[in-house]
Amino acid sequence: MKERILTKITHSQLQTEAFAEEIGTTLKGGECIELIADLGGGKTTFTRGLVRGTKSDDHVSSPTFTISKIYEAPQFLIHHFDFYRLNTPGLIAHELSEVAHDPKAVSIIEWGDVVKNSLPKKRVTITITTLDEDSRELTIQLPEEYSYILEGIDV
Repeated sequence: MKERILTKITHSQLQTEAFAEEIGTTLKGGECIELIADLGGGKTTFTRGLVRGTKSDDHVSSPTFTISKIYEAPQFLIHHFDFYRLNTPGLIAHELSEVAHDPKAVSIIEWGDVVKNSLPKKRVTITITTLDEDSRELTIQLPEEYSYILEGIDV
């Protein structure tokens, strides 16, 4: 599978959100986005911008205690999963598998290691590395067929 890897440095929470918002404007539905970062690394901040970019008016917060949240965008639903508190995938792996392959939904996955076998092989992986209190390095790895996500975006 041919992939593209790009890196973007942001220097504030606002820049991280703005970059994610740009990506959100390109989503069509059917994308699975895995976010990888340490605790407090900016996954929910990124998701907030991404959801805003899809023209959703929903409030984004971390689903750590509820495992999943759904946001409504005009063209699709966004399923936001946070598996931080799970040791085993259980029944949620089945739900995730269905959503992650739904062409009318976008799925965002945090702490996906526990459900790795349920994630589609073709997915966008964004690794957020903390450089200092405000700066983040975002490494975006995506299959060639998702290259439209980064077209026209300043990376």
